[in-house]
Amino acid sequence: MRLYGQTKNVRNFIISHTMKKTSKTIFCCQACGYQTPKWMGKCPDCGKWHTFAEEAQASKSIQGTKLGLSSSKTQPVSIDSIELEDEYRLVTGIKEFDRVLGGGLVPGTLVLIGGDPGIGKSTLVLQALHGLANKGHKVLYVSGEESIRQIRMRSKRLSAVSHNLLVVSEIDINSILPMIESVKPDVIVIDSIQTMFSPDLSSAPGSVSQVRESTLGLMLMAKRTSIPTLLVGHVTKDGAIAGPRLLEHMVDTVLYFEGDRNHVFRILRAVKNRFGSTNEIGVFEMNENGLDEIANPSAVFLSERSMNAPGSVVTSSMEGTRPILIELQALAGNINLGTPRRTILGIDYNRVSLLIAVMEKKLGMNLMGHDIFMNIAGGVKVNEPAIDMGIIAAVASSFLDRSIQNNTLVLGEVGLTGEVRAIGRIETRIAEARKMGFTRCLVPKTNLKRMAKINGMELTGIKTISEGMEMLF
Repeated sequence: MRLYGQTKNVRNFIISHTMKKTSKTIFCCQACGYQTPKWMGKCPDCGKWHTFAEEAQASKSIQGTKLGLSSSKTQPVSIDSIELEDEYRLVTGIKEFDRVLGGGLVPGTLVLIGGDPGIGKSTLVLQALHGLANKGHKVLYVSGEESIRQIRMRSKRLSAVSHNLLVVSEIDINSILPMIESVKPDVIVIDSIQTMFSPDLSSAPGSVSQVRESTLGLMLMAKRTSIPTLLVGHVTKDGAIAGPRLLEHMVDTVLYFEGDRNHVFRILRAVKNRFGSTNEIGVFEMNENGLDEIANPSAVFLSERSMNAPGSVVTSSMEGTRPILIELQALAGNINLGTPRRTILGIDYNRVSLLIAVMEKKLGMNLMGHDIFMNIAGGVKVNEPAIDMGIIAAVASSFLDRSIQNNTLVLGEVGLTGEVRAIGRIETRIAEARKMGFTRCLVPKTNLKRMAKINGMELTGIKTISEGMEMLF
C-alpha cells in the first residue's frame, strides 16, 4: 500500500508538472508591448526600466475565433468601384469639441481621449453624450470606474440628464459587445479602456494584452456596425497614454485633454485625426457646472494683460486652422549663483536657449550674466517657430527694461545667423490681430513682399533681429 501511494504521488507530480509546461507564459513590457520569454530589467525597445510583467500567452483559438478573425472571407475590390455617400457627421452640440473632431463624429470612428486624472475627460464625454441625447440619439455610457448611482450624481451636477442616455457599469468586454448588439446605440463611450478586460486572458485589467484585445474587439465592432465609439484613456506620469503604443495606431483619432488643475482653462488637442485637421485645439473653462467652451480664446488670454510692462509681448500661434494671440512674458534678472538659471514654461526649453545664444552673438547682450524666466500667460503650451521673434522681443524688453507698444504684434522665425525667416498663414494671423484691436505688426520681410495691403494695420518688414530691435526700441 505504501508503494502504491508513493507511485500515485509520483504520477500526480508528473501530470501537474506536464500541465505547467503546456501553459506558456511570456514577459511583456507594460510601456510599449515588447515581449520576451525571460524577464529583463530594461526594455530593449523603449529603454524603460522595470516594466516587464509575466502574462499567460493567449492561445490561437482565443486570438482568432473570439474576435471573428479566423474565418474571414472578404475579398479585395477595386477602389474606383466603391460608392461614396455624402459625408454625415454626428454633431454633439459642443462647438469646440466638434471643431477638434473635424466637424463631428464620423460613423464607425474610434476616438481615444487621454489626459491627466481629474482634468475633465469624463465630464467632457458625458456632456457630449447629453448633447447627442437631446437631439434624439440613443447613446450608451459604459463605465468601469463608477457605479450607475455615481454616474447619476455626476450627471445631476452637470445637468446632463436625458431619457436617451443609457448608463451601465461593466468591465467584461465579452458582456459589453453583446450588450451593444442588443441595445444598438448611436454613440458609445468606454470609460476607461484600461479597466476593460477579457476573461479569456489570464492577465490583469490594464495590462498590455488586455488593453490591446479589448480595443481590437471594440474597433471591429465599430467598423462592422458603424457606431462611433469614444475611448477614455489614462496617461502615465510622463504624459503618454497608458498601454501599448499600438493603441494610438489602432484608433482613428487621438485627443489629449491638457491643462493645469490649478488653472481654469482646459485645452483639447488633436494629435491624430483621419477625418480632420491635426493639431486642432478646443478651449474650455472648468467651473462647478462642468466645462464651458471658449469661443474667442485670444480675448480670454489677453484679458488680464498688463499695459506698458517690460518683458511682455503679444504674438500669434496657429493651432490647426485657428489663430490664437498669446502673451509671452520674460524676466531677466541679475544672477545670484555661479550658473545662470533658465526656467521656461509653455515653450520648448532648447528653442529658448538657442535664441538666447543668437541674441548674445548678434545683439551683443550679456545674457549669460542674467537669470531668465519665461512663461505664456494662461497656461498655454506652444511649440511653433513662428513665435521666435516674439521670444527675442520679450527677453530684450525685460533686459533693457523698456516696454513694447501695446498695439504691436511680433511675428517671425529666427535662424542661427540672426535672420528673420518667413512663416505660414500670416494673413490669418494678422486678421485675428486686427480683430483684437492691434494696429501695428512686425513681420518677416519675405512675407511682406507677397502680402497685400491690409487696411487699419501698419505692417513693418524686418530681415534681421537687429532691424527688429531698432523698430521696437
